Amino acid sequence: MAAFNTFKLSLVLSLLSNIGLLPETSKNTVGIFPPTCNRIECPSFDVIQVGNGYEIRRYNSTVWMSTSPIQDISLVEATRTGFLQLFNYIQGKNKYEEQIEMTAPVLTEVLPSDGPFCESSFTVSFYVPKVNQANPPPAEGLHVQRWKSTYVAVRQFSGFVTDYNVAEEAAALQASLEGTAWSAAIEKTRKADATSVYTVAQYNSPFEFNDRVNEIWMLFDMEDEILPV
Repeated sequence: MAAFNTFKLSLVLSLLSNIGLLPETSKNTVGIFPPTCNRIECPSFDVIQVGNGYEIRRYNSTVWMSTSPIQDISLVEATRTGFLQLFNYIQGKNKYEEQIEMTAPVLTEVLPSDGPFCESSFTVSFYVPKVNQANPPPAEGLHVQRWKSTYVAVRQFSGFVTDYNVAEEAAALQASLEGTAWSAAIEKTRKADATSVYTVAQYNSPFEFNDRVNEIWMLFDMEDEILPV
């Protein structure tokens, strides 16, 4: 239990620290299982395809507790703000006064602004453990997202997430998908639901300087019977 509380505190420090200034070069990979998921619960998924610079996954019926959209020019600052709400939630600041186990990843959905100095919209989400998914404790300012079977295009990168590297990684994922059936499905989904363009998934504590795994996600819908072969 002491080790688990240390991990929870370290993750809080990660999201409350000024990680946007840490000068670490990112390295791009695919197919790396986040080591954090060996210690705490993460959502399960099926790997559908591994391509050049991307991975396609299918997540089945996951449940997330999410903030309202946060307007900010900084993803790091918005994630900090949202995670404070979610950390208070799992510490018992909810209707049932129930403490909830920490999970990974913490997601930040991004709807970019039209200009470099305009506020973007960010929604920060916590994966609800399976034991709580049937009846997640409600809380003021938070809402439940219940995903149906959802496909995700993923690009992994190492180092610390900053305001400077996430847009580059998202653009690289988009480029790697160009010309594929996955790209067409992503565009179709965005036209139907323009709540976000991409999502940043963060797994690690700040004391893990090596083997860090972060991910850019692009969510889309696709019928199983028309999956590319």
